[in-house]
Amino acid sequence: MGRSSKSITIQDVARAAGVSVSTVSRVLNNKDDVALDTSQKVRSVIAELGYASSLAAKSLRSRQTGVIGLIIPDLEDPFCIQVVKGIHQAIVAFNYDLLAFTSGSIKQHSRAERERRYVTLLNGSLTDGIVVVTPAAISFSTVAPLAAIDPNDHCPDYLTVIATNRAGARAAMEYLLGLGHRRIGFIGGRPDLLCARQRLQGYEDALRQSNVTPDPALITIGNFTRAAGRSCAQQLLALPEPPTAIFAANDQSAFGAIEAAREAGLHVPDDLSIVGFDNVPEAVYFNPPLTTVDQFVVKMGYVATEMLIRAIQEGSSESISYEMPTQLVIRESCRATVGKSWNRNRA
Repeated sequence: MGRSSKSITIQDVARAAGVSVSTVSRVLNNKDDVALDTSQKVRSVIAELGYASSLAAKSLRSRQTGVIGLIIPDLEDPFCIQVVKGIHQAIVAFNYDLLAFTSGSIKQHSRAERERRYVTLLNGSLTDGIVVVTPAAISFSTVAPLAAIDPNDHCPDYLTVIATNRAGARAAMEYLLGLGHRRIGFIGGRPDLLCARQRLQGYEDALRQSNVTPDPALITIGNFTRAAGRSCAQQLLALPEPPTAIFAANDQSAFGAIEAAREAGLHVPDDLSIVGFDNVPEAVYFNPPLTTVDQFVVKMGYVATEMLIRAIQEGSSESISYEMPTQLVIRESCRATVGKSWNRNRA
């Protein structure tokens, strides 16, 4: 079928189906007072003509669109993919549709203006509420409910979902310390995100609890990408006294650290232990399978969307923060040490 030279209107549907415009409207709004055969005929004509009702017009009539907006930095990032899976599960469960915008690569720090522009675009006309993933913006101007997953490092006035990052990082570090490691490098994430700061705090907490003074030389700041993880690990492994273990603030950084170790002629875990954070699906298939902290990312996406939809339906403007419990998942990327540094000349 060729492209129509004009938009199909509700009047066109009514004319083709031989019914009134109000009948078509009632079918579109799933009213139960339309005869089954009439409803089926109208829906058949809608499908044949390719009619789609205007979200904006629907919003003006009912004050709701049945659509959730999503603003996400990168649809190819493994963390983001898992978040979207959870959001998809929620919109299916609650019978909503999804309209997504990407705000740029997860490694960019200049996305704030774009995020605010998208919120303004989606706010109240195209969508009933908005989910923003790892926002760069500090605040948003919105009358519709908004939920943030991994919020910015400021006190937000909207719904938030964030993992128990400090406790999760502490568990990872306690595991490494229990294996005998004392020189443990840290690869941080985006410093503007609350989760990154909390993971650094957990790293330092565990060291101090074991009477180990945090060494600034062992702390590097990345941006949650594999390339940054590789670069930070190279910096750590070039130290006069390199670490025997590295805790990376996310799995992508940990994968980059493993690549850097290989390039340095080191074997993970025999020469260097590495722990990540996220538990993305790739972690179990990586070589070696990565020990990591599971923050149940799919569930984070589901919970954020569920909270948002409930706020929409209840007309609530209350700011609620949900903390997702974390769990250490032990695989094959770590081993015990006797406290000796690796020999950089061994290879």
